[in-house]
Amino acid sequence: MVALKLDTLQLNPVKTRAIASEFLGTLLLVFFAVGSAVLAADYIGVLGISLAFGFTLLALAYALGPVSGCHVNPAVTLGMLVERRITLTTAIEYWIAQIVGGIVGAAILFLVAKQVPGLKTSGSFGSNGFGDRSAVHINTGGAFLAEVVLTFLLVFVVLAVTHKIALVGFGGLAIGLALAVIHLVGIPLTGTSVNPARSIGPALFAGGGALSQLWMFVVAPLVGAVLAGYAHRLTHPPQAPVLVADEIASATYETPPGHLTGKPETPRPESAP
Repeated sequence: MVALKLDTLQLNPVKTRAIASEFLGTLLLVFFAVGSAVLAADYIGVLGISLAFGFTLLALAYALGPVSGCHVNPAVTLGMLVERRITLTTAIEYWIAQIVGGIVGAAILFLVAKQVPGLKTSGSFGSNGFGDRSAVHINTGGAFLAEVVLTFLLVFVVLAVTHKIALVGFGGLAIGLALAVIHLVGIPLTGTSVNPARSIGPALFAGGGALSQLWMFVVAPLVGAVLAGYAHRLTHPPQAPVLVADEIASATYETPPGHLTGKPETPRPESAP
């Protein structure tokens, strides 16, 4: 019998906590936020669903942000990877945890929905869609552009309010509000994905058109995330000071000419006597 070295099988406890947080956070986001659309849409409407997404992410940000950064979204993780805040290995681990968490969250929601008499789960089930599956019948190109832009806003805000990975302070408030606004705009268009894990789970249980259109809500958010990552590198360069607006303003009004441009000031001719 070959002896196994237990030391080689031990998991990094810090990384295990982070991965578990991403799994649990995505599970809860899908169950409660998507659940608001599946179980309570007739009672709370678009505004209520938008607030459910925003408030759920806000709560999770403060609960899990210090542990994993509370990405709970493969697009956010991709943005962090573009920003070089995490390694590719960590990103892959997060993506697996998020997708599995989204599927488990959707499975629990499906079990609850089946206990509600007359509640239809096939075809919709909080999934995303375009064309005849969109409230405004947005076409394929419009849906793709909408998801890219909406995801861009979410990922850009996340990157801007987090210094590295951990989410602390009032950053969670900005992220939660951004997600709520994104859903106010996006629900009539596509049902709002901006999160491949959030889309994959419900689509697996909805079946039909939800599965055939799922590619859109994986590809478009990832494109938006990449664009947000590069845009953030432009507006918030690595190693550069975060708060520069006041410095620019004070330099404009208080420093001598040529200080900002680096060009020496041209001496003024002396006035004639």
